[in-house]
Amino acid sequence: MIGHFDILSVGHSTHSRGRFADLLAKANVNAIADVRSSPFSRHSPHFSQVELKQWLRGEGVSYVFLGNELGGRPKSPKLYRDGVADYEAMAKTSDFKAGIDRLTRGANDHRIAMMCSEHDPLDCHRCLLVARHLAEGGVRVGHILSTGHVISHDEIEERMLKLTGIRFDALPLDLAFKNVKGNGKRRLAVFSDPDCPYCRRLEQDL
Repeated sequence: MIGHFDILSVGHSTHSRGRFADLLAKANVNAIADVRSSPFSRHSPHFSQVELKQWLRGEGVSYVFLGNELGGRPKSPKLYRDGVADYEAMAKTSDFKAGIDRLTRGANDHRIAMMCSEHDPLDCHRCLLVARHLAEGGVRVGHILSTGHVISHDEIEERMLKLTGIRFDALPLDLAFKNVKGNGKRRLAVFSDPDCPYCRRLEQDL
């Protein structure tokens, strides 16, 4: 059921204006929070900020830009590691926290969908960063798929585990260094590079 989600997410992808409006209407969305760092689309210009804001208004849907706070490509070079956006560091910034606050407060009065460009939530920071942070805070997040179906963030995480999961009993544990703490019921496997300073730091913290 769509109604039991506090906040939704959606990707505009290459949808036509009509198809996207239908997706929003089916999910009862009446407000879009744009979380793109750059709110423009060369391939689908009707999703560029000015035009998008205008035609959404005609559909009875409000628009707010939160790309500066919740975008996936931060401006500060300190928020990148080896050229890749560091989601963990981004989530600790005051801008990100302010964006989350605006999103959750807005959800008290509106049916909000945070919007980015990718059609698959697993390919987008709206899922991997923003929705994850919301879910950890107890917010019930749903993801609108291109088909119109809405799935929970829990279902998305289960799908991600299936895609990236490794059978523990298939690991070459006979070649591993073992360190037992407590009763040993919980097992953690760490793959590390002996020449990697981050790996050494992680091993010290475990």
